[in-house]
Amino acid sequence: MSAGPFVEPLRQGIHEFKYNGAPGLAEPFARLMADAWAGASAAAGLRVDLIAPVPLHAARMRERGFNQSERLAFFVSRTTGLPMAPRALARIRHTEHQARLGAAERRQNVQGAFAADESVCAGKHVLLVDDVLTTGNTLGECAAALLAAGAEQVSALTLARASD
Repeated sequence: MSAGPFVEPLRQGIHEFKYNGAPGLAEPFARLMADAWAGASAAAGLRVDLIAPVPLHAARMRERGFNQSERLAFFVSRTTGLPMAPRALARIRHTEHQARLGAAERRQNVQGAFAADESVCAGKHVLLVDDVLTTGNTLGECAAALLAAGAEQVSALTLARASD
């Protein structure tokens, strides 16, 4: 589920949020995401146990100063009342910026880059939160790590989705 398409003005807003020092945009963006999730989950009868943000590698965190997915997840959690588990997933190796890569390179770039904490996610329905869904490779790798650690089900919620 995505709150909207990755087109203007949302595209520019996400760029400001991630790269131009505007982390305060997380709260209004998360409200859009929570509204989208509420409608979709109610229609599908989904019950989620916890929210897990897509993690950043420590080097990227130092570079950016914050994890955009974690900020979004925090406010989605606050809006929905669902508990957030910021350490459910870890990025276990540094990867290149996905935005600079083609589809095949993106898949290879994130392959095996994540590990999940079994004590947090075993038997749970986990809602992954990220900013933009482009090819789905990052979310797919995160979901694979969560499922390997015993998660019962994984759903994903993003602020925006790029068109095919």
